[in-house]
Amino acid sequence: MKKFGLLLAGGSAAIVAIANFGPMIGLAISAAILYYAVKGFLRTESTCKKIFWVLIGLAALGATLSNMPALFGVVAIGILYLVYKKWNEQPSHTQTPEDPFTNFEKQWDALRQS
Repeated sequence: MKKFGLLLAGGSAAIVAIANFGPMIGLAISAAILYYAVKGFLRTESTCKKIFWVLIGLAALGATLSNMPALFGVVAIGILYLVYKKWNEQPSHTQTPEDPFTNFEKQWDALRQS
């Protein structure tokens, strides 16, 4: 039943991630342009160039804010990663096998005492 729940969560997350793939690319590009606009604004000393970088930054900020639904896609990719990790996880009771000689020593001691 646990695998079915993981399959259902992973399938839903995959559909959301695929549906938001375009906006995620737009978000990444507009955020990169915004980053370089801020760096250009901070580096320049000319008033004319500062105005230019502010205009570029405002346009990039508008594009970044319009692509905010892409965050659903980013969250869906994170959920897919968690589902993948849980799917390949070993059960805890099979990770530490018992030492076969421990049981043998207990039986041997019981035979020697009787």
